[in-house]
Amino acid sequence: MSQILVDRRDRVAVVTVHDPDRRNALNLGLAAELAEAVRACEADEQVGALVVTGTPPAFCAGADLTALGEAREEGLRSIYAGFLAVANCALPTVAAVNGAAVGAGLNLALACDVRLAGEKARFDARFLQLGIHPGGGMTWMLQRIVGPQQAAAMTLFSRVCDANAALAAGLVLDVADDVVERAVQLASQAAQAPRELVIAAKRTMRATAATVAHADAVELELGPQLASIDSPAFTERLAALRRRIGGN
Repeated sequence: MSQILVDRRDRVAVVTVHDPDRRNALNLGLAAELAEAVRACEADEQVGALVVTGTPPAFCAGADLTALGEAREEGLRSIYAGFLAVANCALPTVAAVNGAAVGAGLNLALACDVRLAGEKARFDARFLQLGIHPGGGMTWMLQRIVGPQQAAAMTLFSRVCDANAALAAGLVLDVADDVVERAVQLASQAAQAPRELVIAAKRTMRATAATVAHADAVELELGPQLASIDSPAFTERLAALRRRIGGN
């Protein structure tokens, strides 16, 4: 039975980690299946954005402790593969965190471009409490999203954020009753735009995040912007706008 479910909702793919008996903990097989599902969505021209969630009661309880205890470098990298596929996805990604996101499960949430929290969401680093060093780039992702103080509180001082605390910390964009539905609505906004344009914009955002000067960002954006102006999609949308303005 598949442990990763993919549900197409128009141009949004909802990717669900589905192993509720184990609270969606990542093992080698599940991580590989998640990575493959993300790659398949990227390759599908009819998919414009992804929502990542877990089958209740958890979002993702982290790495399977048995697999983790037996892992060496190759095993760790294999466990990372699932959430790193999300982190490296060319398409926009939204995490619908509907329960506990623990350890590697927190990494899965952090790997998405935007996170939304359900009322039962919990964000728990927990690496040190398990006697293991953080991995998978967690310290880098968390500090970039919430800043060094909040990241230190969660990583070193065992601070667990519920939905409202995560919102206050900037860890999530919003809290919603039906978090998956709200995530699909948000993802649909990206999926409605021309696919290649969205991919280019996300690629540029990654590049400009690493720049140190506004002038560098201007130059990085110029080429993709010129290409978009020459695209059929822009021509069609500009023509439609002119018709609306002209009342035709």
